[in-house]
Amino acid sequence: MSTLIARSQGRFRLVFFFYILLYFFKFFIRQHLLLFTNSITMKIGVISDTHLKEVNSHLIAIFSNYFFDADMIIHTGDLISEKIVDFLSQKPLHIVHGNMDNLEITKKFPKKKILEVHGFRLGLIHGWGSPFGIEKRIQPEFDDVHAIIYGHSHKSANHIDNGVIFFNPGTATGFSMSGSHSIGILNINDEIHSTIIRV
Repeated sequence: MSTLIARSQGRFRLVFFFYILLYFFKFFIRQHLLLFTNSITMKIGVISDTHLKEVNSHLIAIFSNYFFDADMIIHTGDLISEKIVDFLSQKPLHIVHGNMDNLEITKKFPKKKILEVHGFRLGLIHGWGSPFGIEKRIQPEFDDVHAIIYGHSHKSANHIDNGVIFFNPGTATGFSMSGSHSIGILNINDEIHSTIIRV
């Protein structure tokens, strides 16, 4: 009898040991998968205010030189033509409409939206009114976001205000007072790295 009890206790300890081992193994794998996921960088091409009726050589060059390896493209409005939508749709594409977009585009795409990338919330909006004070106007449109990505002013911006990144890629192919054109790149892993590129 005592031998049977001893054997039963031994089996119980062995099973219990394996359960504990399995628990820690699952925890270890989960943590390392989380670290691996966060270490993957997502590259997002950001473009705005193209104001094009047709795809031109400048837009093709922007895509070929800067967006060819992007995981996603964001356009923050004033596309003007659905031909631009079709061209940029070579990549996963997120669009908000602008004040100069036609009825087809404004029906198809929202005024604003929120994207979640690697745990970061990105607010997308075109903007309206005077370029002066535009960030104060668009900020109340979003709650609890890490970045607000906008357009409209045709002037690039890349700075942090009260913990929120304000990012405007500028105009890619539209009218520019300074004569310069630009786009943006976001590289997102465990942080948001934002860059303006003159084109």
